[in-house]
Amino acid sequence: MNDRTGQRIIGIETEFGTMVSDPELGSPEEAVEAIKDCIFYDLRMGAIDLHARDDVFEPARSGGFLLNGGRMYVDAVGSHLEYATAETVTLRDLIANDRAGQRMIVQAIKHLGFEGQIQVFNNSVDHFGGHTFGCHENYLVKMEDDFYTGRIQLLVPFLVTRQIYAGVGRVGGHRLGSFGSIPRYEDVAQNPVDYIWVSNMYSVAPDHSVPFQLSQRADHILKVLAGRVRFNRALINPKWEQYYAHDEMQRLHVLFGESNQNEFAYALKVGATHLALRLVEDSVLDESHLLADPLGALRDISRDQSYQWKVLMLDGSLSSAVEVQQRVLDLAQRYRGSNADTDWTLDAWQTTLDQLVKDPMALADKLDWVKKRQIIESYMAEEGIGWEDDSLHSVDLMYHNINPEESLFYAVQDMGETTRVADELDVVEAMTDPPSQTRAKGRSELIRRIMAGGKDARIYGVDWSAVLIGRHEVHEFPNPYENYSESQNST
Repeated sequence: MNDRTGQRIIGIETEFGTMVSDPELGSPEEAVEAIKDCIFYDLRMGAIDLHARDDVFEPARSGGFLLNGGRMYVDAVGSHLEYATAETVTLRDLIANDRAGQRMIVQAIKHLGFEGQIQVFNNSVDHFGGHTFGCHENYLVKMEDDFYTGRIQLLVPFLVTRQIYAGVGRVGGHRLGSFGSIPRYEDVAQNPVDYIWVSNMYSVAPDHSVPFQLSQRADHILKVLAGRVRFNRALINPKWEQYYAHDEMQRLHVLFGESNQNEFAYALKVGATHLALRLVEDSVLDESHLLADPLGALRDISRDQSYQWKVLMLDGSLSSAVEVQQRVLDLAQRYRGSNADTDWTLDAWQTTLDQLVKDPMALADKLDWVKKRQIIESYMAEEGIGWEDDSLHSVDLMYHNINPEESLFYAVQDMGETTRVADELDVVEAMTDPPSQTRAKGRSELIRRIMAGGKDARIYGVDWSAVLIGRHEVHEFPNPYENYSESQNST
């Protein structure tokens, strides 16, 4: 058995926004269906679901598992395109697999001949409509009975303050109001799926009092933990299920996150969260780390134009987001030497915190919010406009275009102004090759068999932990750390 010291199964789910500039191509909802169908039927990148994973939210043929171990689908709530990475254990594999999903979408748009007419974004907020989209993190975590009733609170200060390096930045803000209002009958009748399990909702209005924030989602978080999160968005969504469950471990579903374009920020966010979770599991963090008002601190940090990021601790003392992160980092040093990713994370974490104290704007090659602010301020200077100009929202959005030929972020990456963790060859290979160290490998081999055809493959079912081929052939993958590869197990 391989040494798994310091390893953890990690996956990312990203919800994408879609814009259609040519009305003749149909609505955004029709566009994402066309992209999904192209990925599975034309480009043959995976096997589409023949069965409904959920009769309401994921009916039959709404998506499927891919050759690279990931999953592409259309979520019926909001009718948006969503990509879930394969199970990974290294930062490089995670980023490559995540970017590979985006490249598949871009390739489908090109194949359909819609380049320049359909644009897809991994942003996390609709500036004008007030909607917010998720980039959710999944970590396999050792959970005891009191995890969600007690221990998880020890992770909250870390999640609230990590936006100082993990935030993707946004122009302006939103104000939420009309709590407890009931959805209009016309809205429910037109989009019934959007309102399942919704009893209370809120209205959203632009807030021009803040020019720029660290986080796109901080204004929309209402709870620390919540189960039903359609209009009750939380930092964490408690789940008890089998997708990642193994050996008394369960999936921790972190909702408060954003889709980082910069690979350094992406890797640091995930690597640091993994180490913070180790501290929770090992009972190292205690109540001295707790914040007096986590959700208030979340918004205050995001909106602080001075970058002092002051926070009030539960014991009444005044601290800062950097100091909260530094305390967690100091405790996490005990894990140095576990593996290469751990050591990289500890070093990157420390140098980033040090620079955030000295001059945050010097981190433009590493942090999304810094680079985005620089791009926007440069545009403002060239155009002679101020923060109130609506065109800034378009600049903000184009930073998140996933097409490397159209994106502002990829333009600066091509100029060598970003810090990469994976390279382009890693991303290209990850479009068809799954991570080799997890069950995604074995699942991918069986998907390849299904796609090759044959009478037994006309009936199939694929899930994270099992694959059915024909009526009697069942392959189970209970351990996500094993690759279940036929090529490696047949000797």
